[in-house]
Amino acid sequence: MSDTPASPVILGNEPGSFPHSVLAARHPAIIQQVRDAFPYGPDIHRGLDALLDNCTKGVIEPLPAAAPDRDRWRSWGLDAYVGRSWFDVPWLWSESYFYRRLLDAVGYFGPGPWQGIDPFRPFKLAELDAPETDDELSVLDTLEARPADERARALLHGSLWGNRADLGFRLSDAEAGERAAVPALVADDSETLWALLPAADPAEEADSGTGTETGLGRGGESGAGTLCLVADNAGRELIPDLLLAAHLLDHGRCGRVVLHVKPYPYYVSDATTADVVDALRKLTGAGGAAADRGRRLWAAMADGTLTVRAHPFSCAPLPYAAMPEDLRADFAAASLTIVKGDLNYRRLVGDSRWRPTTPFAEVTAYFPGPVAALRTLKSDVITGLDADTEAALVAAEGQRWRTGGTHALIQVRE
Repeated sequence: MSDTPASPVILGNEPGSFPHSVLAARHPAIIQQVRDAFPYGPDIHRGLDALLDNCTKGVIEPLPAAAPDRDRWRSWGLDAYVGRSWFDVPWLWSESYFYRRLLDAVGYFGPGPWQGIDPFRPFKLAELDAPETDDELSVLDTLEARPADERARALLHGSLWGNRADLGFRLSDAEAGERAAVPALVADDSETLWALLPAADPAEEADSGTGTETGLGRGGESGAGTLCLVADNAGRELIPDLLLAAHLLDHGRCGRVVLHVKPYPYYVSDATTADVVDALRKLTGAGGAAADRGRRLWAAMADGTLTVRAHPFSCAPLPYAAMPEDLRADFAAASLTIVKGDLNYRRLVGDSRWRPTTPFAEVTAYFPGPVAALRTLKSDVITGLDADTEAALVAAEGQRWRTGGTHALIQVRE
């Protein structure tokens, strides 16, 4: 366990703060978007009205007695927070519970005609079908002639900056899509990441251009280990995640990929199993190198080289330090776990007011194996910066660099 002292957990009760704006402005905007996206009937409209009133002016209420996960949420702290303002409990918990109650409001857990209907699906599909997605996929064809290590680095950065496609973030930051595509990283441990995922044939990795791929699954033959990839968003972020996974498998940098997704719709754009299937269909229908990767990944799912898991804890309102033993065993067995995105970073390091120079390795010391974070910065939490980097960011931007989506990081704890 880490010797680093705990820092105060972030709440949403400070007017003018980023967490307060999420609870007070972003959540009502999400309710309105969901309301407009489907021809819901009067009962669901009344449920959405009640949620809007409750989450902005009321107190946290228990789940319905018939809720299938009521006992699970009680184990995640629900009883301690019932009757308290949404703004006065840990922000991570409050955000997560909002999405759980939104699913209740739209009848997701049923029974009824809206059971199992993802309220965020129209937004996800629009993102996946955007012309920008096709433009990004066409770039794969130009990468084919480049050396394999260059392709690997390009795909890693594609996965990292794909997080800019976060739909929930765009609701509260209309200018997010107008900024420069690749600002400098505030932390970059990518060389350590590659050292944990060595190529099956380093000479080929350095020199190959249009040479023959090693083929999905060969990594298992060479003794390469398992990569756990904890996905964040669907659509334009999930596609580069899958392309990165395909490259790592092709070049023996891992023998198997376990892709962790959400068991139900969450945080507007977080990926579920259905979103993985949509992304693979998008790839296979794209033509060129993208279609080739899509077919390979489809086959990899069929033979178990690529496995999708949707553990209930993936939607928990808690940090990963509280993960259950079966999930801990999954991560312990992996050669590396890559944790994608801002929310997963908050859960990885703890959603607290850390000093930015707090060592990343210390706050993740509990994690049961090597772990890497790929994250675009969209919330206040940050660790692992050197003092000069923090000072330069503050001098240039005040505190905007923490939440504006203009900076990113690659951090690794071996």
